[in-house]
Amino acid sequence: MSTLRELKSRIGSVASTQKTTSAMKMISSAKMRKATAGLQQLSPYRLMVQQVLSHLLVTDQEFDSPLTTVRDVNHVAMMVFGSDDGLCGAFNINIFKQLLVAIDDARKAWGKDVKITILPVGRKLTKAASKLRIENVEVEKCPLNTRSDGQQVHDFTEVLRQQFLDHHYDRVDLLYMHFVSTSRQRFTREQFLPVRYEALASQADARLATEPCLFEPDANAIFNSVLPLHMQAMMQEVFTESMASEQAARVMAMQTASDNAKELLDELNLEYNKLRQQSITTELLDILGGQVQR
Repeated sequence: MSTLRELKSRIGSVASTQKTTSAMKMISSAKMRKATAGLQQLSPYRLMVQQVLSHLLVTDQEFDSPLTTVRDVNHVAMMVFGSDDGLCGAFNINIFKQLLVAIDDARKAWGKDVKITILPVGRKLTKAASKLRIENVEVEKCPLNTRSDGQQVHDFTEVLRQQFLDHHYDRVDLLYMHFVSTSRQRFTREQFLPVRYEALASQADARLATEPCLFEPDANAIFNSVLPLHMQAMMQEVFTESMASEQAARVMAMQTASDNAKELLDELNLEYNKLRQQSITTELLDILGGQVQR
């Protein structure tokens, strides 16, 4: 049976843990709000780029860009977004499981000889991916991490674009957690390169077809100028979505840990009070027993 001193020590330890998890939850909540605010700031820019593309795509003209060229896939890059830090529940585990599914799908679609390069963002996924031992699958160090700024994201996007144009990669996919709400994040896999012309066309606003536009120098030149901007906006949005999802997962993990600590604390306090009452009763009986013997 635990002594009063041992129980008191355990109660103090659990209470300290509860305070720590509550504080971490508050910090993660603040970081999540900052990330979601970043998503809102990105929205006007991406909408403007999409509007320009819509003006172009609702016309009857044909567009040609090396960024939309579909070719035989011999080498595919999978850029997967995780976290640098832990204490975010099953966030990284779920992404890693989906990465394995994506690798299996790629080998089924393009054959076992297809070369797959994994570009992990975040120390946790980098460590997990480095342990993979799958034929024709390699892990390449990515210069981005969860603390990278907008300029670093921009620069790496340009690197990926150039590697695609140089035929180093035939396809680039983005694997990340899409932020839905604090309690819900949805794994998403998007084709980044080549840019899917059908996806762009499906987002075009047909109502813009009634608005006359004059394109200078010509529509195709504008299309090729705006497409890289669309890619930059997409990459920045995915990066920020992943950050928001990570912090949301950490908020929920810390909330669960705090709730468990509170439940354990209540049980320990009940046990402590019972043991203390039993000790007092024993002492009273000893005192009464001594008086009777006199």
